[in-house]
Order: sequence, then structure tokens, then C-alpha cells
Amino acid sequence: MQIFATFEHSTNIELAISELEQKGIDDLFAVPLDNRTEERNLFDTIHRSDGVSLSQTGLFLAVIFSTIGASRGFVLDWGPIYWGLIGAFSGFVLGFLFDLFVQKSVKKKQRVHRGKASEVILIVDCEECQKEQVEKLLWNNLALGVAKVNG
Repeated sequence: MQIFATFEHSTNIELAISELEQKGIDDLFAVPLDNRTEERNLFDTIHRSDGVSLSQTGLFLAVIFSTIGASRGFVLDWGPIYWGLIGAFSGFVLGFLFDLFVQKSVKKKQRVHRGKASEVILIVDCEECQKEQVEKLLWNNLALGVAKVNG
């Protein structure tokens, strides 16, 4: 039976490995995962999207600014249609620039901090009778996830 577990790159995985070796399980394989080196694309393509929308705030502000512009346009020179379009355009640009700033500065810092601790995958080959004991040991050493495969 094979048991797969993921750990943060910390001393917890070292403790888990040493405890497994003390229990007589020597068939272990640990694989560290590499961190992402290239920067994520900020703009989505037609084939791939990361779920981050840069136009959502822009569209929201476009509706608000166009409504205000159209209502104020009744008393201004160019009329409500022009001022509504000017308000929609300026609201969209303002919202788009705000989302772009937030994604480039604030979210980038969060991604960098989150990506520092890469994970390690630990593969344990054990007997069927040791399955419960190994799984409990892995969970006690703060495994992020555990999976069992009969093989």
C-alpha cells in the first residue's frame, strides 16, 4: 500500500520521516516541489482565465458615473447623452486603473509571501496492517493532505 502526504517545507516532515523510520518503515520517498519562477499573466486570454477580473470595478463605476453624468447633463451645455457617455468612460477608466493598481501592488505581495513555503510530497510504502498507524502519524505531524492507494 502506498500513502501520499503533502507537507510544508518545515521540520514537521523531518519529524514524520524519523518517526516512520523508528517504526521500521524504510521505504520512503520525499519530493520537494519547486516554486513558480515566472510572473503570472495579468490579462487573461480567450483560452485561459485565472478568475481575476480587472473590469468589474470599472463597469460598476461606469454605471454610477454615467447615471450621475446623464442626470447632471440636463443642466449642462452638451446634454445628458454626452455627459452620460463621458461619465461612463471616465468611471470605467478609473475603476480599471484601480483594479490594475490593486493587482500589481497589493495582490503581488500576497502571492510572493504565500509562495515562499513550497510543499513536499512524501510517499510511504507500507503494509496493509500499518495503514492506520502511518496515517495517524502523518496527520499528527501536520500533514496538509493524505491519500491512500492500494497497489
